[in-house]
Amino acid sequence: MHVPFYSLDYVGRDLGSSLGESVDAVIKSNWYIRGSHCTAFEEAFAAYCGKKACVGVGNGLDALTLMLKASIILGRLAEGDEVIVPANTFVATVLAVRTAGLVPVLVEPSLETCNLDVTRLADACSENTRAILAVHLYGRLADMPAICEFAKTRNLLVFEDAAQAHGAVLAGGVPSAAAAYSFYPTKNLGAMGDGGAVVTDDLELAQVVRSLGNYGSVQKYVNKYAGVNSRLDEIQAAILLAKLPHLDAWNSRRCEIAARYCAEIRNPQVRVTPFPANPNSHVWHVFPVFCDRRDELQFFLMERGIETLVHYPIPPHLQEAFVGAVARGELRHGPLPIAEKLAKTELSIPMGPSLSDEQVAYVVESINAFI
Repeated sequence: MHVPFYSLDYVGRDLGSSLGESVDAVIKSNWYIRGSHCTAFEEAFAAYCGKKACVGVGNGLDALTLMLKASIILGRLAEGDEVIVPANTFVATVLAVRTAGLVPVLVEPSLETCNLDVTRLADACSENTRAILAVHLYGRLADMPAICEFAKTRNLLVFEDAAQAHGAVLAGGVPSAAAAYSFYPTKNLGAMGDGGAVVTDDLELAQVVRSLGNYGSVQKYVNKYAGVNSRLDEIQAAILLAKLPHLDAWNSRRCEIAARYCAEIRNPQVRVTPFPANPNSHVWHVFPVFCDRRDELQFFLMERGIETLVHYPIPPHLQEAFVGAVARGELRHGPLPIAEKLAKTELSIPMGPSLSDEQVAYVVESINAFI
């Protein structure tokens, strides 16, 4: 049996001709940047997230960067301030903090959940720490109540990197300053190209993000800020608008598959992250397993026709791009053995709404057969 790591077949199955019709509507409108489709999607996604505002931008990295830059412009952060981030995140999180002129402080994750370990926050703080950027890795919400409670004691801002967590929710919501999303095609809610968004209850922050993404313009040819060109185009917005009503059903199927993996993978050499007590807090963008013989397991599954990926083989602090950053005061971290262990042992197995029950059973059977 062949089991792809991820397939987009479910999109055509569930949307039929509506995607093509959405694109046709944009073409016929002769309006391709910041038109009615983008406005409609921003309003719909803000409502879906339970927030007051959504600003579409060019990609997830820009969403993170502009969210932080807007906070500096508004005087809530200052260049050189420290921002706590988990040490095992995708490199975009760290890049955004540095691009905004801030200093990332890498903190170890929980070995069990792979998200930021709240018990380490106090030791990570210095007199220059001003914010926490929580990452909802693999689609699992970080422990936001505990993070926000800690932030209150230190008067820190809290931001979210929600690039992998479209649709994950906590009862009562999350009181963060803003959340950044990516709409890369393989995300739970993906476009057919790059796209991103900042979602927030802070209308002033949203307006600055919107201006920064439009060359810093507050009105045509009037540039208040030194901005960039980062806008969600009409075609991608129309595609996202067509997909959004299906997101909960697609996430529900991911949750069903994850529940089977968690219950049925019983190989003592392979560890899975626990199924959350609140199923709505995890949307399983990626399903990671951990094995000390990760490369052998990956080869074993490949020979059985099962595709896998590694997220992420090199943690940010070991990337060549950041060599010397600590010495220059552009990055701060201590020993990170847990992040390094996760990088050496993580393997992502097939996950997504296209998977059949038979394929899921075959993946489970194959992992359990690895010796």
